[in-house]
Amino acid sequence: MRVGILGSGDVGQALGTAFATLEHDVKMGSRDPKSEKVRGWVSKNGPRASGGTFAETAVFADVAVLATLGSGTESAIKLAEPKSLAGKIVIDATNPLVLKPGEPPALALGHNDSGGEQVQRWLPQSMVVKAFNMIGHAYMFRPQFPGGPPDMFYCGNDAGAKNRVGDILTSFGFEALDIGGIEGARLLEPLCILWVLYGLKTNGWNHAFKFLKR
Repeated sequence: MRVGILGSGDVGQALGTAFATLEHDVKMGSRDPKSEKVRGWVSKNGPRASGGTFAETAVFADVAVLATLGSGTESAIKLAEPKSLAGKIVIDATNPLVLKPGEPPALALGHNDSGGEQVQRWLPQSMVVKAFNMIGHAYMFRPQFPGGPPDMFYCGNDAGAKNRVGDILTSFGFEALDIGGIEGARLLEPLCILWVLYGLKTNGWNHAFKFLKR
């Protein structure tokens, strides 16, 4: 599978490395594909890894992953060109955050809308699945916790796309839990805030969510 990572920050690099480790071909898209950050990631991940522009990455991808800052997501999609992502699965790992110095993060959207729904509107011909947005990048691949593998909730409108993303989540070491349509992102994005606030309170980032069932 050819995976396009739209975004070269910590989340994009972690997910790109995970896909390369599982022997997928991965292209990391960036505004500056010749940057030291992108070139460094490519050199660490071997012949299956490459860098490119957002537009090149969208054309390359069988499956794309949005891994931008929430504030840069719409711009990245425009640079990628929605027509190049038409008919493709797009995993939305972003969170629409408001970041102010000295304050904890807050959501820019909520209750009646979500970042996931925005992404689906910006990519009307793509199959958007929200996932990976509620855990730190250090634990996005093969996370090891004393209580067993963490759960990863995901949502989207296309059943086939969700089945495929569910398989990806399982291969990454998560228990995958489908919560329904893309409007479920209204519930999943606040989990990012909960994850961050607990980290700020405890001054630690080694936690994840587990949904207990009988």
